[in-house]
Order: sequence, then C-alpha cells, then structure tokens
Amino acid sequence: MIYEFKGYRPVVDPAAFVHPQAAVTGNVIIGKNVYVGPGAAIRGDWGRIIIENGCNIQENCTVHMFPGVTVWLHEGAHIGHGAVIHGAVIGRNCLVGMNSVIMDNVRLGEECIVGALTFIKAGMDIPRRSMIVGNPGVIIKEVSDEMIQWKTEGTALYQALPGDMRASWKECAPLTEPPKEDPAQGQTSPLYKPWK
Repeated sequence: MIYEFKGYRPVVDPAAFVHPQAAVTGNVIIGKNVYVGPGAAIRGDWGRIIIENGCNIQENCTVHMFPGVTVWLHEGAHIGHGAVIHGAVIGRNCLVGMNSVIMDNVRLGEECIVGALTFIKAGMDIPRRSMIVGNPGVIIKEVSDEMIQWKTEGTALYQALPGDMRASWKECAPLTEPPKEDPAQGQTSPLYKPWK
C-alpha cells in the first residue's frame, strides 16, 4: 500500500514493483527496476528515503530514520529479507544480509557485503569493498572481484523481477493438488537456472 503523509506522497517509477502488502509512506522516492517485497515497511514520515534504480528491499525489511535524516540506498543496493536500515546511507552495489541491522548515520561504502545477522552500530563509516560481520559488526576482509560478481549476478535477478511480476503476477485461489498435465509444478522452476 502507498500512503500520503503530511502532504508527502511517495514517488514510484512505473518500472518498479511494490508488493501491495508492503507499506510505503510519505517522502519516499523509488527508482526504476526496484523490487519491494511483501511485509516491507518504508516509512518516510520524519525524513526522506531515496531508493535508486535497481535496488531491492526484500520481504519484511524496515527502512526508517530519526527526524530530519535522509536514508539513501544507492543504485543496485540489495537489502536481504528482514533487514533494518535506520537512518543510514547504503553505497552502490552493496549487499546487506538477511536480518542485519544498519543503524543511524552509518555510511556503507560502495560494493560492501554485510553478513546475515550483522549489527552495524551508529556512526560507522565503512570503506568501499569491505566485508562486515558480527554483533557488533567488524570488517573482516576486503570484498574480492569474484564476490562482487556473485553479488551483482544475484541482484540482476531482482532487477528483472519487477518486469516479471508485472507480466505474470496475479492473485489466485490455490490448487488442491498438482495438475497431472504439469508434473514440473512444485519442483524447481525451469524458467531460472541455478545461481552459484
């Protein structure tokens, strides 16, 4: 659902896909080929949220801030299931792992990878191509070319997903058993090849 707040109405590019069970409120700008999954809460009530082209905010993520702050997800940022971004700037082509928490005034440099369940404390300035893990989060190494290629290929799947959703997504009643004429249903989709 898209909600106006105090005269601020979200801006959503037509090439984006925002699931109707996500909540996008107020001063929010969503770019092209952005995927926002069900259960995501993107709340631009006390500040602005900018989500650049090609980002994804997966299921049950929260994006919010303290008053007067701009949250900025730069192009290709990949926010994994259940992550919280609170008042932070996420650099271009970063990966934030599932159920991670990125706190206020964090600046995540380009092409960083944040491990699942990582907590990055307020005010940290993380250099580009850092891998961060733990609670509290610490930099453990530099992200290699192979790692960033893996991340970029995974994000490309999400960048194609908005178009796929617009083309074939629709509400339906469930089947009670797999159809006999389609024995592949219920197995791995033949539409997608395995990702490394």
